[in-house]
Amino acid sequence: MLPGVNKEGVMRLPLSSCLYKIFCKGTDFYMPGNYFCRFSAFISGFFRPCDCVYVLTVMIKQKEVGDVFMSSRGRNVDKCLYLCTNMLYIVPTPVGNMEDITLRALKVLKEADLILAEDTRTTGILLARYGISNRLESYHKYNEHGRLEGIANRLQAGETIALVSDAGTPGISDPGFLVVRECVRRGLEVQCLPGATAVIPATVVSGLPCDRFVFEGFLPQKKGRASRLACLAEENRTVVLYESPYRVVKTLTQLAEVAGGDRQVAVCREISKIHEEAVRGTLNEVIAHFTAHEPRGEFVIVMAGKVKE
Repeated sequence: MLPGVNKEGVMRLPLSSCLYKIFCKGTDFYMPGNYFCRFSAFISGFFRPCDCVYVLTVMIKQKEVGDVFMSSRGRNVDKCLYLCTNMLYIVPTPVGNMEDITLRALKVLKEADLILAEDTRTTGILLARYGISNRLESYHKYNEHGRLEGIANRLQAGETIALVSDAGTPGISDPGFLVVRECVRRGLEVQCLPGATAVIPATVVSGLPCDRFVFEGFLPQKKGRASRLACLAEENRTVVLYESPYRVVKTLTQLAEVAGGDRQVAVCREISKIHEEAVRGTLNEVIAHFTAHEPRGEFVIVMAGKVKE
């Protein structure tokens, strides 16, 4: 008999236990907040966090969730699932091709109590494509400060919430940082799923060193822009920036002024879309290209670092 399991095979577990490393046999585990999980395997005791469990059937809130494949110490473990209560999930969404979304992301979006979306219309299109009908509420840069307390309170009450942006990973040049910080401050669990982002594909395909790089996001449009550009010109690591089609030529020209027109650069646009393109060369060459060809789409600028003398 496992510790804490009564004669009926029922164990009450603390709400903070989000990942149970337990083998059991036909035992129902009842958790606060009506979170219910049924494990079908064999009794083998408790395991340390580095171990995994072999789970055949898992149910949460009386709904079947499914299985996630994991491994432990190099051994394949067939099926395993995390039990998520009062958890904030940061869910990346495709930056281009909708098929870039992961199976785990779809599962979280389907099972979450609430989805917070930067634009509910954009996210609604993605959900409709995969047959997901779930509650959507807006969470964007214009309302995020006012929503923090309410979101944190709902998480503390036991809800599972998924946060998405229009494209990519929330928090990376998109709303997300503030709510994560509030959850950390309150001791609430946060998980970020691996997934889509523009910065990594652009850096990898640039042809420039990608073992060490600095990501600057969008440069300030006015105050602090000149000093930031001057600092980046002296950076020895590869520099990665986001830019809009309306300012990309201006930004490239300013980079050429501070770093020299012969600095190597790769400008990637429309990542994971039909018209994906990477233009490589010196700053002067790339400026000439986009002066002759109207910039369209979202851009990632990858500039070589300054060569040490």
